[in-house]
Amino acid sequence: MERTRQQLPRNAAQSKARMNHLSVNSLTGIRGLTENDLELIFQAANEFKEVINRPIKKVPSLRDFTVANLFFENSTRTRLSFELAEKRLSADVINFSAGNSSVKKGETLTDTVNNILAMKVDMVVMRHPHPGAPQFLANKIDTSVINAGDGTHEHPTQALLDAFSLRQKLGDLAGTNVAIIGDIRHSRVAISNILCLKKLGANVRVCGPKTLIPRHIASMGVEVSHDLDDTLHWCDVANMLRIQLERQEENSVPYFPSLREYAAEYGLNKQRLESLNKPITIMHPGPINRGVEITSDVADSDHSIILEQVENGVAVRMAVLYLLAMKR
Repeated sequence: MERTRQQLPRNAAQSKARMNHLSVNSLTGIRGLTENDLELIFQAANEFKEVINRPIKKVPSLRDFTVANLFFENSTRTRLSFELAEKRLSADVINFSAGNSSVKKGETLTDTVNNILAMKVDMVVMRHPHPGAPQFLANKIDTSVINAGDGTHEHPTQALLDAFSLRQKLGDLAGTNVAIIGDIRHSRVAISNILCLKKLGANVRVCGPKTLIPRHIASMGVEVSHDLDDTLHWCDVANMLRIQLERQEENSVPYFPSLREYAAEYGLNKQRLESLNKPITIMHPGPINRGVEITSDVADSDHSIILEQVENGVAVRMAVLYLLAMKR
């Protein structure tokens, strides 16, 4: 599409010849991406990270494109990150919140989106509480769909930005030991990260209370541990996940006795970090429950790349938006 291809950042034009197209028309999950897709996204993210650190941070790559952000679930960081990415690319943006829409009056998902598409929207970014909703939508409409998180299923752009952040910090991830620690049962971030990291050759271990580890998670090719201290000594990277109390409220039986006991057993604090005989990289997808899964002195330490994850999230989402737009 000419309006897209001609608007690459100047330094990206040099790599244009080697940049092929993504193998997918929508990003509904990591499962559908090839290793080549990941490399294309990371290459583009590198280019766009340079753009967002320039004095003039805006490029006309998606000028005349309209992107609809459909959020049927609350979000702060992801919604703002996508909106900023879209505006940095000069797209026109429509923001939709289910709480103030006809969804409350009984309108179906398909009808809601068809009404928006009738307004000539070019791309849809969607967060939904039901697993599979973005894929359902992608099968129904002839417009690219980006999954911004669907229930406990997947959160592909979070996994991409996490992997991109790790590559910038550590280089090639093949053979790197990555621990994902915390509420694995309710985490779409954990699932997408496992899928992405395995494609990149990393070794992955999940760690948490037995009640918060899905029964068949080992079938994804990961190690399973319930011992945080052993896991911290094993890993090069610790990705700390928050306890998702809002999803646990659906269960009448608590998954652990109390937040205090959880923090004592599975919280990452300065004492645990200093007991290691090596430096490790600390990550967190946010929002952080400080004092529960991670203490402030760890989250704000030199070991942490949490703020880098936030910055890289904009660049990675710019890359995904741009590469999908090239498919149109």
